[in-house]
Amino acid sequence: MEIKRDIYLQQLVSYRFDGLVKVITGIRRCGKSYLLKKIYRDYLIQNGVRDEQIITIELDLTKDIKYRNPLLLSSYVRGLVEGKTEEYYLFVDEIQMSDTVANPYSSEGKRITFYDALNDLRSLPNLDVYVTGSNSRMLSSDILTEFRGRSDEIRVHPLSFAEYYSAVGGDKGEAFDEYAFYGGMPLILTRPDDMAKMRYLKALFTEVYIKDIVERRKIERQDVLEQIIDLLCSSIGSLTNPVRIADTLKSKQIAVVSSNTVRAYIGHLEDAFLFSESKRYDIKGKSYFDSPNKYYCEDLGLRNARIGFRQQEMTHIMENIIYNELVNRQFLVDVGVVYARTVNQTGNSVRTPREIDFVVTSGGKKAYIQSAYAMPTEEKVETELRPFALTGDSFPKIVVRRDIGKRWYDDKGILNIGITDFLLDRELI
Repeated sequence: MEIKRDIYLQQLVSYRFDGLVKVITGIRRCGKSYLLKKIYRDYLIQNGVRDEQIITIELDLTKDIKYRNPLLLSSYVRGLVEGKTEEYYLFVDEIQMSDTVANPYSSEGKRITFYDALNDLRSLPNLDVYVTGSNSRMLSSDILTEFRGRSDEIRVHPLSFAEYYSAVGGDKGEAFDEYAFYGGMPLILTRPDDMAKMRYLKALFTEVYIKDIVERRKIERQDVLEQIIDLLCSSIGSLTNPVRIADTLKSKQIAVVSSNTVRAYIGHLEDAFLFSESKRYDIKGKSYFDSPNKYYCEDLGLRNARIGFRQQEMTHIMENIIYNELVNRQFLVDVGVVYARTVNQTGNSVRTPREIDFVVTSGGKKAYIQSAYAMPTEEKVETELRPFALTGDSFPKIVVRRDIGKRWYDDKGILNIGITDFLLDRELI
């Protein structure tokens, strides 16, 4: 079964020999190594690169264990490349397994790291360097700090619906239902039955992600971390903040922790690519609110597994899928806020906030998107569409729905489009 990941392949191709280290990041098990060692390698071979020009170091395998020493890694690669006229490609997989070693030329006890080795190799004019990391010890925040101005980051996500559907085919509606339930972790497609899929997703959380974060961040209250995960999974698409979460933990007699601790733990979850925050943006005021904001799961299958596949509110699940799709398309995604004038119980006119699910921008592009599972009544239509009229501008406005097939525009120019149609049309915005 072949999964096409053309978005990331195009990024890798566009960065070839730009003088920077290409760092492939993303949540564990989302397909980073496959992208580099299979998809990109095949592309290079098909375009005239000889096999011996591709140097692959797999630090998780015994055969390459000595190259965990960054000095040996640098020396080995230089011996293959330096002074040659051919162009070479270096793939280093599982870079987080690299060791730090003593600097033999330092009397101050300084250490040599893989950052030093990669910066050294980056200076070779006939070598293009690519690395992947599949552990929370290899987070994008660390990479961007160490390689500021010297790296290209290729952020890989779990399968989009388009990538998922390219592999499974069949009825689009049925494929969407499966995708909304089991998510887009690539190995899901190889699991033989529903129970195997569920076990795999649950094990990823308990045996991989949580252990990584606890080990790296030296988490003292793993129980609190897991409760925060559960609360975020249960409240996707809902406004929240660290203060509310801390209050919830206290009210349920789970734990008494400060909002600062909750904020730090959420930051660790974001750094590990498990959750993303979407801030609220005042469309007319052109400013961001400090709080509350929304959090979305990187993968719905992982979210569903974490809460036992119980809470299947399709309104929130569909909103999360749309958010992930927009991020995958490299849009900046905010929650839009506009204000309407309404009359309160005392008869006074007040400004009442109204929400647009997503304000998406990229360069000069901008659009407003509402996620509406269904709009069966005129009242529901009015609720969903009213915020669009309050923006005061003419940027594209889109309602993504589960209850329609063919797309159409209403008399106000608002596009109504089915969810599978939206997810498969990358040129829509």
